[in-house]
Amino acid sequence: MLIFRALYFLLSLFILVSCSKNNIENSVIKEKSLELQVLEAYDIGKDALEGGDVLYAAKKFNEVETLFPQSDWAPKSALMAAYSYYVQDYYSDSIAELERFIRVYPYHKDVSYAHYLMGICYFEQIVDEKKDLQSIKNAKIKFDYVLKEYTNTEYALDAEFKISLINDILASKEMYIGRYYFEKKKWISAINRFRTVVDNYDTTIYTAEALHRLVEVHYTIGLIDEAEKYAQLLGYNYGSSEWYQNTYSLFNKNYKIRKKNRLREIKKKNKKVLKKFRTLFE
Repeated sequence: MLIFRALYFLLSLFILVSCSKNNIENSVIKEKSLELQVLEAYDIGKDALEGGDVLYAAKKFNEVETLFPQSDWAPKSALMAAYSYYVQDYYSDSIAELERFIRVYPYHKDVSYAHYLMGICYFEQIVDEKKDLQSIKNAKIKFDYVLKEYTNTEYALDAEFKISLINDILASKEMYIGRYYFEKKKWISAINRFRTVVDNYDTTIYTAEALHRLVEVHYTIGLIDEAEKYAQLLGYNYGSSEWYQNTYSLFNKNYKIRKKNRLREIKKKNKKVLKKFRTLFE
């Protein structure tokens, strides 16, 4: 009887061990199968991207992130989905993916690239200074952030260059509107626009012109002292520019006119004095 019980116990133990081993093997096989699915989906997405089918590529990259959210492939695939949309100019879709990446993976090593690529998406939607400024403003905000938070990265160098281009665009817009106000004789509005260029975009190519326009406006409305102040500033900083030459011509012309008027007034006064003097002998 004891022999049968011992045999029964050994048999049960053997069955339990076998079942446990099978479960472990099945789990390992399943895990490997999932990883293979992830790699396969990623490779398909990569091939689709290289082949130009960006929508399918983005779909496969998103599939990778869904299948294996805890792996290193998840954030990488999320970025690749954003990049896939970007290369085909689907900027809104790319920005949406990048915003989600930054929200879900805020401490990922490539988060600086996500911010930079978002700035590029905004930047490449810029048409010209007379169109909607929202893309320009968003691009500048994002590049300013990259320059401040990721100073020592390769993205910061390009961000600084892009900011200088954006400032040129913004200054160009201010000059365009300022010239319009000047033609319409809206002097205060014109002055405000030109002052914005001098105060906020002094490193752009439009600063010299803005100073000349300020001279021009103030001369036109009779504020000679203010005009001379801006003329001196223009001469000090941009003495060799064409705008300083224009300002000099403006001053020279007005100087001659003022001198002629002054001489005329002097002659009138002299005539009055002489006339009064002659009466002494009558």
